[in-house]
Amino acid sequence: MTTDDRRADGVAAIIPAKDEQDRIAATVAATIAIPGVDLVIVVDDGSTDRTAATATDAGAVVVGHARNQGKAAAMETGATALAAIEAREAGRAAPRALLFLDGDLESTAGNAAPLVTPVLNGEADMTIGVLPAQKTEGGGRGLVVDLARTGIERATGWTPRQPLSGQRCLTRAAFEAALPLAQGFGVETGLTIDLLRAGFRVVEIDVDFHHRVTGTDLKAQMHRGKQYAHVMRALVTRGIRPSAPARFRRV
Repeated sequence: MTTDDRRADGVAAIIPAKDEQDRIAATVAATIAIPGVDLVIVVDDGSTDRTAATATDAGAVVVGHARNQGKAAAMETGATALAAIEAREAGRAAPRALLFLDGDLESTAGNAAPLVTPVLNGEADMTIGVLPAQKTEGGGRGLVVDLARTGIERATGWTPRQPLSGQRCLTRAAFEAALPLAQGFGVETGLTIDLLRAGFRVVEIDVDFHHRVTGTDLKAQMHRGKQYAHVMRALVTRGIRPSAPARFRRV
């Protein structure tokens, strides 16, 4: 069920991005071409390169943070910017649906239509993109995936295939029901739990997305350690305390 029976009036794509100047133009161009998308907002999350300028040149509305605040904050900033834009539009029947995409999808961002259609048709409140196996999967990320999947299952009874997928489309009512979002890399886990617990309809859909995969060097392992901590925090704050697997080691 939803707290708002009105169907979305169009779709706004919100793309959090940090230091994606080499990929953001292709991502924006492909996103603009998605049926139903009439607005693309790129949230420049403290980039030190030309991400903002490149996204603007590609046709996106760009808002940003002076310093990096993380994906959850970028998602909220994008939604706030969208609300401000819609407040100035005359004759809008209902808010747009929100399509969240990563900034490094490049041309494959254009494959997001399967996420959009069920939300626009009122068949789902949030769709989650299930990506195919990526060309160069990095090592170690399975620990974080397992933690998120197990935590969501314990919290809701539903077992997702890709609990950390950030490629999602949802109604404005669903997004607002999940505020404030879980911080950092726990945002997807928290969003799924909060919406399922509130009775919203969440479905996973296979979509042919491809993105840059985290490697296996020390920096990558530290990144995964932070991911693990953030997902654990999202679970604990929602009353779920899964045990850390024995093979996990702090980095």
